[in-house]
Amino acid sequence: MNEYEDDDTDITMSPKELALLGEGEVAYIKQVDFDDAEWLFPALDDTPDDIDLFAVLAADGAPIALTDSRHAAIANAIENDLVPLSVH
Repeated sequence: MNEYEDDDTDITMSPKELALLGEGEVAYIKQVDFDDAEWLFPALDDTPDDIDLFAVLAADGAPIALTDSRHAAIANAIENDLVPLSVH
């Protein structure tokens, strides 16, 4: 054990609390394939197979935007006053 560990303290979060962590503050940028994009954005229709897709997601995973470039996804997050974070 090091000086920063305390074996008597357990920090627990509910799944809901974890999902809300960063809500309204961060946006996750994730490259997605067409199937994932279609699941996240049901209104999506006939996207060409040969383009890259990047989803902008809220802290709880809710879809915010879909773009064809990482730079556009980051710009979208910043325009919405959110800190963009990459998800790999």
